[in-house]
Amino acid sequence: MKWRTKFTEITKVQYPVIMGAFAGLGRASFAAPFSNAGGLGIITALNFNSAERFKKELKAMKDLTDKPFGVNFTIAPPMLAKKNPKARTEETYFDFLDIAVEMGVEVFTTSAYQAKKLGERIHEYGCYWFHKCSVMEHALSAERAGADMITLVGVEGTGFKNPLQQSTLVNITMGNKLLDIPLIAAGGIGNARGFLASLFMGASAVCFGTAIMATKECPASDKLKKRLVNQDIFEEEYYQQIYHHQLKDKSIWSPAAGHCDEVLTIKEFMDKIIGEAEDLLIEWGFKKEQFNTL
Repeated sequence: MKWRTKFTEITKVQYPVIMGAFAGLGRASFAAPFSNAGGLGIITALNFNSAERFKKELKAMKDLTDKPFGVNFTIAPPMLAKKNPKARTEETYFDFLDIAVEMGVEVFTTSAYQAKKLGERIHEYGCYWFHKCSVMEHALSAERAGADMITLVGVEGTGFKNPLQQSTLVNITMGNKLLDIPLIAAGGIGNARGFLASLFMGASAVCFGTAIMATKECPASDKLKKRLVNQDIFEEEYYQQIYHHQLKDKSIWSPAAGHCDEVLTIKEFMDKIIGEAEDLLIEWGFKKEQFNTL
């Protein structure tokens, strides 16, 4: 089955899926298999402390895949930037952007804080700017700033939280109503039903984070993968960490862990998601050879 959405049209990838931005893990050895499996792999620029190392990683990425991939720029909020002089602001990524464009990257994602100046530079190069945020107010602001697409993260997602964050369901259905630009769904999505539900709710693509941490190519430790596969997402302590903003000193994965039953390759993971999604569509009476939301 052919999958066509605004996301696949822009990125030229096979499936409407994008890799999350991983601090520490978002490198070529992880991103290239994701691109090779039909999604948009993401190199996270935060992981490289010099332009030379970043360029070397992009070269490694191009050696590992001939498929499209993107680059993420994670922006430090002002309070963090004041406390840490090495925190990454928009300006610190300008040379990285120049290098990536020279090497043929066309899609850039930004996250953690507003990135209007970076977005403007991305557009000056004729490239695409996707911004990730967690609340509707910030999504609307990014749209006004010129973002081409928004990744909207539900409270189920891992990483930083916002006290006003809504669920993935509310974010995507309301985002589809209030925003004029395409949406990428993120937060707790880990199987074919979640993937399809996101598209039916109005998303143009799905962002996978936790769901691909238990893959063989993920640079995370085997110990972490074992814990993730065996995570009881209904355990009280885990629940408190995800939904009540407690135990903030401990990093935690999203409830997508509930769908991580074994360690697979990224290709096996992608084939499973897409294969089961296509089977469900057929079961529901969908008879077309193309799933098209354009």
